[in-house]
Amino acid sequence: MSIICQTDVFRMVINNAFSAIKLRIFIKIIVNQSIEQHKMRIFKNISLVILVLLYLLAGINHFVHPQGYISIIPHYIPAPVTANYLAGILEIILALLMIRPATRKVASWCIIIILGAFMPVHISMLLHAPMQVGSVHVTPALAWIRLFLQPVLMLWAWWHRK
Repeated sequence: MSIICQTDVFRMVINNAFSAIKLRIFIKIIVNQSIEQHKMRIFKNISLVILVLLYLLAGINHFVHPQGYISIIPHYIPAPVTANYLAGILEIILALLMIRPATRKVASWCIIIILGAFMPVHISMLLHAPMQVGSVHVTPALAWIRLFLQPVLMLWAWWHRK
């Protein structure tokens, strides 16, 4: 009888020890995931601040240096001056809408749409490079970089939709 009891006690101790080890591993995984999630949240918040500042500054730049933007608007777009100012206003509004979580999803999708709408400008720059845009000399290489940057900017806005 005592051998059975000792065996049962031994099994219970072993099971409890394994349970404690499993619990420690589980807690460690949860803590590590929590730390990684926290790090990602900080990174995403910094990224959002940069994105907002980028669009705010770009929007303001449409008013500070309008000629640089007006000169690259394709000839088939009517009222290039008005189009420039509308683009600047939209970029400022969308930057501000990205700040609030309640409006971020709509703002991010609108940024993606606007970046798509700006693609003809970047294609036109590529076709006419080298060219002078304000104080920037746009080489063919720079025009290609600007063109390929558009999908990256779209993905960046999409990442912040939630």
